[in-house]
Amino acid sequence: MTYSEYLFPNDMHIYWSLMIVTYPFITGLIAGAFIASALYHVFGLEELKPISRFALMVSFAFMLCATLPLLFHLGHPERALNVVITPHWHSAMAGFGFIYSFYLVVLTLEIWLSYWDEIAEYSKTSSSGIKRLFWRTMALGVYETSDDIKQANKRAIYILGLIGIPSACTLHGYVGFIFGSLKSNPWWSTPLMPQVFLLSAIVSGLALLIVMYIVLSSKGYLTWSFRCLRTLCFYLWLSMLFYMISEGLEILFFFYESSDAWFVISTLLFTKLWVSFVIVQVGIGVVVPFTLLSIMLFMSKSQSAYTTMAMIAAATALFEVWMMRWNIVIGGQQFSKSYVGFRSYHPEWLDQEGILTTMGLTLLPFLLLYIMARMLPMKEAGEDGQAAKEVGPG
Repeated sequence: MTYSEYLFPNDMHIYWSLMIVTYPFITGLIAGAFIASALYHVFGLEELKPISRFALMVSFAFMLCATLPLLFHLGHPERALNVVITPHWHSAMAGFGFIYSFYLVVLTLEIWLSYWDEIAEYSKTSSSGIKRLFWRTMALGVYETSDDIKQANKRAIYILGLIGIPSACTLHGYVGFIFGSLKSNPWWSTPLMPQVFLLSAIVSGLALLIVMYIVLSSKGYLTWSFRCLRTLCFYLWLSMLFYMISEGLEILFFFYESSDAWFVISTLLFTKLWVSFVIVQVGIGVVVPFTLLSIMLFMSKSQSAYTTMAMIAAATALFEVWMMRWNIVIGGQQFSKSYVGFRSYHPEWLDQEGILTTMGLTLLPFLLLYIMARMLPMKEAGEDGQAAKEVGPG
């Protein structure tokens, strides 16, 4: 930790570190992936059928790990249970706990109903006693897969999707609300902060799905559909457009107001964060994917070139959202309350909230996703062979 210029003696440390960067990044992936699934299950967008159930699996895997960065950040993680045992209804973090729990129940029920046919089938065909007991427990003693049950499940999935859309938006918009409600930090304290976090969440979730869809469909784990990829890329372009407008308006507001806050924010952005914000986040993370996605709107014939550009655009957009989290969380803490001093932050490799811990928590949802994929098929029911005529990615 190094210091520059003037800092108050009690204002010399950055307390929200990599764990608080990882926390909104993971929750953003949850919301973005669920929105992609809801476009099919709720709005009937048939182009996204090949990835609809897989998007639910991605959202669920990251949902199970969303609170882990906060627990690693706490000095006494066992105290997290106090939110449940002794709820404080005016606490922002307690409110997040209620929203998280509600959305987890909705997501679990939707996945359970989406895989009902497979669960019922496995409960009847599993040879191992332990496996049969597990699947029969999951089936709750009902093993039928009649058309009436399928229609009832479809209606229930539609209703859960309707409930899940505002729940997913509230879940990540609430993260932005927590930052925006901190009046002590002029960069965070803006009404646009929840909107910026929500739109960037949709960007990150769609970008992750595009990357995974291209990779997994090339290996045969998902059914390849060029229409599905084009639809995902279109919604990624659309969400990036609104995200860029929102974040641009946020900075424009500070510039037009030209208060004391703008003096320190402009100094921070164009000196201390010149590389991470201007060059990396905006120059690489915004300009590159948005330009590629805009070009791809007019491409319809060359699938291989389109797929390559989609992979680059999605990967850089995903990286941009992580850098946005870094610049907001870490960058927002770099200026002192004196408005003339700046802190520096250098994460450790082996610290409790260090680089290796962050990498492990980020990779953990992918491990859970792998385990889930070993138990349940990633492909939508009836997708095998449906898109056999289409050329695969690459």
